[in-house]
Parts: sequence; C-alpha cells; structure tokens
Amino acid sequence: MKSKEFFLALEQMAGERNLTIEQIVEDFSEALTIGLRKMFGEGRGVRVELDPKKHTINCTAYRVVVDTDDVEDWEREITWAEAKEIKPDCKPGDHIEEEVNLKDLGRVAAITMKQFMNQKNRERTRESALQEINARADQIISARITRADRDGYHLEIPGSSIEGILNTRGQIPGQAHKVGDFIKVYVNPIFDERRGEIYVTRSTPQFVRALFDLEVPELGRGEVIVKAIAREAGYRTKLCVTSEVPGIDPIGSCVGTKGSRIQAVLSELGGEKIDLIPWSDEPLEFIAAALSPSPVIRVDSTDGEQRARVIVPDDKLSLAIGKGGMNVRLAAKLTGWKIDVLSESKAKEMEEQA
Repeated sequence: MKSKEFFLALEQMAGERNLTIEQIVEDFSEALTIGLRKMFGEGRGVRVELDPKKHTINCTAYRVVVDTDDVEDWEREITWAEAKEIKPDCKPGDHIEEEVNLKDLGRVAAITMKQFMNQKNRERTRESALQEINARADQIISARITRADRDGYHLEIPGSSIEGILNTRGQIPGQAHKVGDFIKVYVNPIFDERRGEIYVTRSTPQFVRALFDLEVPELGRGEVIVKAIAREAGYRTKLCVTSEVPGIDPIGSCVGTKGSRIQAVLSELGGEKIDLIPWSDEPLEFIAAALSPSPVIRVDSTDGEQRARVIVPDDKLSLAIGKGGMNVRLAAKLTGWKIDVLSESKAKEMEEQA
C-alpha cells in the first residue's frame, strides 16, 4: 500500500509532538503491530514495514505451516493442506503470509492503537522533559511570568515546552513580580510528570552562588572557588571564597571594579545583604571572619568539641548576633561550628568568677 498523505500526517504529528519522523514511524509501527494482534489474536505473527521515503505501508499477518491435521494453536499455525490451497509449493515450517489493508482494521484494534499512541506520547514527553531538565538543572535561566495565582508564579521558559513553577517557598520574601516580567530563576531537577511542570526557585543558597557564577569569570575558570555558602533568603547571605592562584584576590574578584559585580547580584536580590568571607584553614580564624560585619576580639574553643566562644566589643554585640540571631546562625551554618557570642565585659566577668 502506498500513501503520501499518510506520511504527511505522520510528519505533522511528529512536528506537533517535537519528535523526529523516525521516532513517530517507530511508534506508529509498534502501534500497528499491537492493533493487528488485537485483530487477529495475540498469538498471530505480524510484520509491519513503514518506509517514509517511498511512502509505503506493508502489513502482513502470518502463520507457520505444520505437518498435521491436529492444530493446537490456530492463531500461530495452519495445516499443510490448508496452506497448499494458498501457496501450492509451501512446505512445513514455511510462513503463510496474508497482506492486511489498514481499512480492514476493526474498531477495537483502532482504539487499542490510539491508546498506545497516547501512552507513547506521554512517555516521549516525559523523556524529553527529563532530558531538558538534566540539561538545565543547577543553572540560572531568565523566564517570563505568564500567570500568577495563590500557589505562586507560572513561567514561560524560552525554548522549552515545560512550564516553570515558582511557588511561594521558592520566592524571596518581600519581592513581588507582575505578569509579563522577566525574572532570573534557579532550576531544580524536580519535575511534576502529571502536570508537565518544572520547579524553579530564587530562595536557595545555590541561586546566589549561580548569580555570582554569571558575574565572576574567575569562578567559571576555577581561579576563585566557593568553599561554603549560607543564606536566609531576603535578609542575608554569607559566601566564603578562596583562590589557589597567585595574584588572584577572591574577595576583590567577587566585588569587581567599583563594586560592579556584587552590585549586579544585589540588584537581583533586592534588599538582601551579602557578606563575602575569606576562607581559612584555621577554624578559629574562619569563625572570626564568618561573623562579619562584626569585629571580633577573640575566639576560644573547647578541646574535642566543635563549639566556639566568640568575644566581641560591647557595642558590637547586637551586630555580631544579628536581628533574631541571624548573623550568628548563618556563621554557624557556614563554618559547621556551634558558636556562642559574648560581649567583652561579660567574658571578663565570667573569667573573674571562674
């Protein structure tokens, strides 16, 4: 059977589903095979050959010739006597083929084929979405807000058939956006198969890290290394950096000329503050730096415990602790140590009592 229109329809289907013609021909061949078996019986041998270049469709059903009159499986086998009526020179073991016209497919077979193609389309969509997510995972993309509801923002991702979801948990507290706005988001490798949605975020520490990756070429080249990051979205981020390349200032690289690089990051974060912390192999020095912007007089530690006591000037105690304990809490996350902050006068009082 030859039908140019049939293959034009397959090409259109491939375009609508973002598939190659080879993929859609493979899927349809498999669907035809299932439909023919539904028509002739599950045991019947069937062969489907689609040639998109020649526009030919060849569908055959066949049975094996057996040298007996007592056939056990009529779907698979045919007696030699019956087979010779169809093909006089046949022998036992040969295949007796019957060409099938697609117009002869019954309603049940057609429904089965349609169900299979729908299922295959879902599988292809899922496979394509997972490949796309893997390609974009852990990256920042710019997406347009298409809709807003109580669950968050719905985003159109350029060059993608997947809708992005920025839910309330992924938003930066205090920031609001409008439909039509383009915003930067960080792609999580989390995909909702049922809805065909990918979850994105602006509230994770990785979002800030990725923003610096965009602005600081030294990070991409490996000349500056991020050792640790801690964040409370909308309020403060502490980013610890270092460099093993002589002549490279990791803090200066992140700040940029006249603060251009860090200002580009800050403008994306609104009023959130960023502390750039230099890395130190010495834990107590690292802890002192992590409490920035507060100056530190001394850091003590208890042997065998990852706990530090930090002494700060009396007038800097509230700065070291931060609003609601945020500064010391982030410093603890950054360093991995438990940190107790004391004012200088309180520390002296405790030492005198001891």
